[in-house]
Amino acid sequence: MDEEKKNKNQKGKINIELDEAVAEGTYSNLAIINHSVSEFVVDFVNIMPGRPKSKVKSRIILTPQHAKRLLKALGDNINKFEQAHGEIRDYDKAPLPLNFGPTGQA
Repeated sequence: MDEEKKNKNQKGKINIELDEAVAEGTYSNLAIINHSVSEFVVDFVNIMPGRPKSKVKSRIILTPQHAKRLLKALGDNINKFEQAHGEIRDYDKAPLPLNFGPTGQA
């Protein structure tokens, strides 16, 4: 009986491995989103001062259903964050180029 209960508890669980390189993460300060009838493509970019050209650092491709679930999950987590830490203020229109402040000289 214990084995049967254990198997029922394990149903629906997903075993996910996170390797070291992926665990470090990739910083992004710009996301570009495109879509077709069958997928959403999200490109994550890191724009840095003094660089005339930026590259896509990461790309995820989602079905429309997964994109909608991601939107809901992000919304839920943003609400939880704001309840704990206060409102996240946003720009009406993001400043371009991104303001990194004054540059230093050596």
